Amino acid sequence: MNNGITLSDHDPSWADEFNKIKHVIESHLQSLVLSIEHIGSTSVKGLSAKPILDIDVVISDMNLFPLVSTKLRNLGYYHEGNLGIEGREAFGRENNHVPKDVSASIRMDHHLYVCPKYSKELMRHLAFRNYLRQNPEAAYAYEELKKRLAKNSKDRASYTTEKSKFIDNILKEIL
Repeated sequence: MNNGITLSDHDPSWADEFNKIKHVIESHLQSLVLSIEHIGSTSVKGLSAKPILDIDVVISDMNLFPLVSTKLRNLGYYHEGNLGIEGREAFGRENNHVPKDVSASIRMDHHLYVCPKYSKELMRHLAFRNYLRQNPEAAYAYEELKKRLAKNSKDRASYTTEKSKFIDNILKEIL
């Protein structure tokens, strides 16, 4: 079944790619950012994932968002809204050189979100990432589920829905 979902074995270079992107964003946004977090499956060592980084840019509060958004636009990102998830603003990329810097490097595909430090969605991202990093059995179960769903789901929406059930069950236990 071709549903467009391809998982790759964990690649240690994902952390390096995240750090390169993080460095460009941090150097451009400077004190506007509290932290830049590598979240999602690519942030968990040993876990198979779609080779797309998920990145949360954490700011102190949403009053900073207009300035942060402008600065991200200067790096080649464009604001996509919250995409139906409160407490998280999504950004797309103009091209594969984003975030732009003097090196004009091609960057790994990634999803970028801006979240205030009090965002429930940020807390969910960090809690789930940290849980998988500290619980190899859960990470393995999640990986097996994703592999089965990637093989058997008819489309990306059903893949995401089923995966979300697993995530929500874990978060109910730990939050």
